[in-house]
Amino acid sequence: MPILATMHSSFLRRLAALLCLALGAAPAFASEAPPPPDTATPAALASRIDALIDAPRFAGADWGIEVVSLDTGRTLYAHRVDRLLEPASTAKLFTAALVLEKLGAGGHTTTRLLGHGPIVRGRLRGSLVLYGMGDPTLGTGDSADWADRLATQLAARGIRRIDGDLVADDTYFEGPPIGAGWEVGDLLGAFAVPATALVVQENAAWLTITPGRTAGDAADVVLDPPIAIPDLSSRLLTAAAGSAPDINLYRAPGGDTLYAFGSVPAGDAPTRYHLAMTDPARVAGEQLREALERHGITLRGRVRVLHWPQEDSAYLAQAVELGAVESPAFGEILERGLKRSQNLYLQNLLQLAGVQARTLAEADGTAPVGFLGTGAWGLRALDALLAQIGIAPTQARLTEGSGLSRQNLVTASAMVRLLQYVAARPYAATLHDDLPVAGVDGSLVARMRGTPAEGDVHAKTGSMTGVSALAGYVTSAGGEHLAFAILLNHDVPPEGAPPPSRTLDAIAELLATYRGKP
Repeated sequence: MPILATMHSSFLRRLAALLCLALGAAPAFASEAPPPPDTATPAALASRIDALIDAPRFAGADWGIEVVSLDTGRTLYAHRVDRLLEPASTAKLFTAALVLEKLGAGGHTTTRLLGHGPIVRGRLRGSLVLYGMGDPTLGTGDSADWADRLATQLAARGIRRIDGDLVADDTYFEGPPIGAGWEVGDLLGAFAVPATALVVQENAAWLTITPGRTAGDAADVVLDPPIAIPDLSSRLLTAAAGSAPDINLYRAPGGDTLYAFGSVPAGDAPTRYHLAMTDPARVAGEQLREALERHGITLRGRVRVLHWPQEDSAYLAQAVELGAVESPAFGEILERGLKRSQNLYLQNLLQLAGVQARTLAEADGTAPVGFLGTGAWGLRALDALLAQIGIAPTQARLTEGSGLSRQNLVTASAMVRLLQYVAARPYAATLHDDLPVAGVDGSLVARMRGTPAEGDVHAKTGSMTGVSALAGYVTSAGGEHLAFAILLNHDVPPEGAPPPSRTLDAIAELLATYRGKP
């Protein structure tokens, strides 16, 4: 029997935390503890960190922690630094280093509009191709009007009719759109959307559930955009006011039907869920079709999609570019991805690095025999970079670029070695500034406020069930520049215990108050 992708209480709690972050709400676990006392020696620092991680509530958990001075190279603290642990979203640091090293912060990709056929008296006598090349930001921010921009470019060429189909093509990335090791139970949520070459609105949709007027009425269930999941089947009913909500969402892996069932109390405010689209390319194609219509361009054919492993090389070789929308710079995409811990952005950036790696290998004759997907090419390039840095395969194993996979394993030592390497590269300031800042922005906006770490700690967060992580940079009270990695695995908090992020933050605060001299 297939494993079912359901949205029950544990998943809803995870999704609610993501929604709080996306909407700017401060999570309940914002740091409220007073700042730790100053520490003046490595021994005093170690003693205080040991006291935190040796607390009885962590008796069954595994820690990997390393703190290294970027000024002297000395290790200030080490605890099981060679223990392979799941990094969660701190794995994004590896992808970020690869992107900055190979693609460059100033690079771009493009979403192209291609014509396949002659243009005669304002008629394209063939198909129009919307060709995605991996821009994960299409339909957001400055590119929210992407479809109208492409339609405007087409109209400027005098084209008023397309005799063929509109083909939404996402075959630029080869291989499955799901990262290796992503759990099937996650694939319904917006944090695990398919990482496709043709992206729109971050490949996610909003589902809004509103109770009816009285008990027994059907609840109102609305999906935006409506075609994000092709088939919506709802058996959600309105329950008596004051009763407990019982909302259940289910979509079979690979299926196009979203089932909603259970009940929602009368009088409750609407409930919103951020969900993954099933076929982003089709949504993008339909949005472009609507834009063509707004600009007076008639499409005689239909919207159809082309996905890997379908073949596109023959018609692409004969197509002519009729319009294009350029992505933001890779450095800007990286900043958005790291600040928000946006999985799609980092997975697409890994695949863009994979496209580059494959192109270079084919050009110099070093490409291996056999098929490698675009993501696998990106990981191959990452492995080469890690070897160059001096990180052995036994110290870091990454199977995708976002940190969503539980197959990812790294050591605290490998994480800190990566941070040391990046700190010595020309793009060091870019990564430092792209990381969330304690108490200021991104996934750290509500953490470490009112402590010496506020505004000082620049670090990537990581969180999965049983996993918490924090890795990045801090300048100590003594003026020493530090790189650190804190990995916690196999954590099962006792009932009523504060979240593990409190302890990770307390360690970071100790580093900020450290007064030892370099």
